[in-house]
Amino acid sequence: MLTLAQRVGRAKPSAIMVVAEKAKRLKAEGRDIISFSIGVPNFLPGPHVYEAVRKALDHDSGQYGSNRGSDALLDAFVAHMAQVGMTGYTRKNCAIGIGAKGVLYNLMEVLLDEGDTIAFPTPYWTSYLDIAEIVGAKIQLLPCPAEQNYKLTPAQLDAALALKPKVFLFNNPSNPTGMVYTRDEIAALADVLVKFPDTWIITDDIYNRMVFDGIGYHNFVMIKPELRERVIFMDSCSKTYGMPGWRIGFVAAPEVVANAVVTLNSNHITNLPEITTAAALAALTGPQDVPIAKNAEFQERRDRVIAAMKAIPGVICPKPQGAFYVFPDISCAFGKTHGTMRIDNDVDFCNALLETKGVACVPGVAFGESRAMRISYTCPANQLDDGLRRVQEFFAELK
Repeated sequence: MLTLAQRVGRAKPSAIMVVAEKAKRLKAEGRDIISFSIGVPNFLPGPHVYEAVRKALDHDSGQYGSNRGSDALLDAFVAHMAQVGMTGYTRKNCAIGIGAKGVLYNLMEVLLDEGDTIAFPTPYWTSYLDIAEIVGAKIQLLPCPAEQNYKLTPAQLDAALALKPKVFLFNNPSNPTGMVYTRDEIAALADVLVKFPDTWIITDDIYNRMVFDGIGYHNFVMIKPELRERVIFMDSCSKTYGMPGWRIGFVAAPEVVANAVVTLNSNHITNLPEITTAAALAALTGPQDVPIAKNAEFQERRDRVIAAMKAIPGVICPKPQGAFYVFPDISCAFGKTHGTMRIDNDVDFCNALLETKGVACVPGVAFGESRAMRISYTCPANQLDDGLRRVQEFFAELK
């Protein structure tokens, strides 16, 4: 009898893409749909990126490139990190991958044997759980509800690390909540991390340039340099530069980890294409006016979404200070009905909202928090206020 590998049975489609595809299908049927579902920045990189690509096309070698990444792009990434305070890295600490998701998959293959434990806070980005299950890891979830602003406490971290997970995975700024840890909060967690030298630390910080209210981006290495030998930093061009489809991911890590990622690259992808490399290099080293302007725009949009959520009785919505997500607790709607549709959970809520108001949001259960839903506010500017008005109407019509 022919069978597939067991790991394929552990793989499942992205819950985010399921919602996005349903919204796309309804729109194709003629429905007026506003999508708050998929986490793409919805802007394009500056013209200098496209000019760099055109020049690269004229000089394309058609040859294989470095498994680690081109020297020029590695140097640009090192400089890019230094701008946010992540200093002391060299090419030997770095590697380039096919998107941050590809980098994360490689990291889990590098660090986790089947049966090893990975710990991370809830809510989490969906792929954390999905990839960990595919590689056969045990998963240790650290619940961080709205009541604690979706943030991990030092006491929680201490208790979790006492159980000796092989890897601790940390996301700041957060997808799906948009929450950002202050310097003092990062310092308090770093004080705990130094006590547990046998746990690797992955910091998925691809939104590090999307921080609001002047609070700044902070990493454990900045507070406790001795953690450098255990911290693995992830970044990407996707969100900051409006380039999710270009698939450019970065990792900076201790040399032994970076070298292992390079080895996997040699087996999986060989190299980032020359054209994509040129685009990434231009994005990192060229004018930064587009990402700076978009960051300011997203902060203003954040304020509009938060104001709309706070105007809805019963909704709990911690104020995010980064990325482009808001993650309201909508459990006040559970047990109610909208027309003939009963709402018992977040999936019911999001289905009813999409069917009756044409607004697509992702149920919080996809991120490990079933009392909430994720709003990605990167839709076309003329749709944001209309979508928020529809959400408010939906709540007002609940019985």
